[in-house]
Amino acid sequence: MLLVYPVNEIMKYIPVLLGSIIVGTTSGNPLWSLVPVALVAAFGIARWFTTSYRIDADHVQLRSGIVARRTLSVPRPRIRSVDVEADLLHRVLGLAVLAIGTGKQTDKGEEFKLDALDTSQIPALRAELLSHTGQYVPAPVDEAAPPHVSRPDALAESGVEIGHWRAGWVRYAPLSLTGLAVVAPIAGLGAQYGAIDVLSKSAVVQHLDDDTAAIVAITVAGLTILTLALVNLAACAQYLATWFGLRVLDNGSTLHLRHGLFTTRQITLDLARFRGATLNEPLLLRAARAAQLEMIMTGENPRQKILPQAPRVAVERTLDELLHSRRGPHADPSTTPSSAAAQPITGSALGTVDLREHGPAARRRRYTRAAWPVGIVVVAMAAFALAGGDPPPWTWTFPVVFAVVMALIAEDRYRGLGHRVLPGTTGPTWLITRRGSLDRNRDCLEAPGIIGWTVRQTFWQRRAGLATVVAATAAGKKSYLVVDIPIDQAAALIEEVTPGGLGRR
Repeated sequence: MLLVYPVNEIMKYIPVLLGSIIVGTTSGNPLWSLVPVALVAAFGIARWFTTSYRIDADHVQLRSGIVARRTLSVPRPRIRSVDVEADLLHRVLGLAVLAIGTGKQTDKGEEFKLDALDTSQIPALRAELLSHTGQYVPAPVDEAAPPHVSRPDALAESGVEIGHWRAGWVRYAPLSLTGLAVVAPIAGLGAQYGAIDVLSKSAVVQHLDDDTAAIVAITVAGLTILTLALVNLAACAQYLATWFGLRVLDNGSTLHLRHGLFTTRQITLDLARFRGATLNEPLLLRAARAAQLEMIMTGENPRQKILPQAPRVAVERTLDELLHSRRGPHADPSTTPSSAAAQPITGSALGTVDLREHGPAARRRRYTRAAWPVGIVVVAMAAFALAGGDPPPWTWTFPVVFAVVMALIAEDRYRGLGHRVLPGTTGPTWLITRRGSLDRNRDCLEAPGIIGWTVRQTFWQRRAGLATVVAATAAGKKSYLVVDIPIDQAAALIEEVTPGGLGRR
């Protein structure tokens, strides 16, 4: 800990330390640049002397702070999850960070984390903290497990593997915006520190006027290809660092996730709080027949990801395995009707079942909303021309192309709009709702998890005879929307999902 804390503090204040080094070098006395480093390291060492935790029969307490002392106290019955995380430095030193979750979203400064614990203490501590939840009740454990694996760890690692990371899935990493999110801040930081000035004053840029248009086009194309290559490389690197070695284990009462290349994470989720799942399908992933799987759980991260970018069949298979223990015994095929509504709900059904369209009014609404940006561009260009401007004739092709693109997006947004109610014979009824184009979500929500309904209409929806039905729940994003459904179908939808939900007798 005396090494971890100072190193973490120094990494946190790298911009300040770089500034002090520059000041010390320009002033002619480089020793001054070491003063901030020493102060930051001393602050990290002081954290070791001022941080302690205690576990008694009723509470877990964490006391920290150097100048302002702070004590975080969590009642043990409120503990819902214990996650373990270890970055590269922690792993080298045999340490880990244990985070206690209470099912409530907290600010970063209010997180209950026990940093730099010896990994040998983690299994017993995790078992003790979760003993009241029944997640570590005696269960059959592989007696042939290696001797260094403790019983609590063996219990956590027991269960059926319903998801497993595969190296081939890296090909889906560039089909998201994670690479751009990594490269953009680096590019912005470089621009802030003069990278643009260096580039603009380079010999290549200075002599662009002497080159032909073909050379300029080749240069621009080369820079574009280089940028795309860096973005894709960053996306693959981030994907590998985060999801390498992912295993998803279901032991019937908990879901255990373990993943990470440099920083390993172990997450334990209580399946008693499972309320559904979301299939996230951005445009590029959808085109590659891939998706991401997120859990809808009470008191957990609203976007708790179970599978990253992966083939659609793998996502549906994992969801099917997840539902297996929740849908009860399978119906006897010889006595059960063959209709889709009478079959047990499966992950494949939730992911592929056809949804009910919302009608021509919803389609017109999407085209109307897509026409507004095109109209603004046309008006702006017309105003510029009437004000005496002389735009080249070819610029008028831009609104035409823009209109075609917006029309395609509007049509795709309508095709992505829909809902379906799947009544289960051996399990709960499910509400499936889907919307979006560039970032499409297919939300699958259990009816027992819905605690209320809202039907709302904007001014334009009232004129079109449409409404948005909101299913309220204590899990995930808290509200799941059926957008632009015909108003005369709203009451029937609510009654179909939750009979008696309208208060009628």
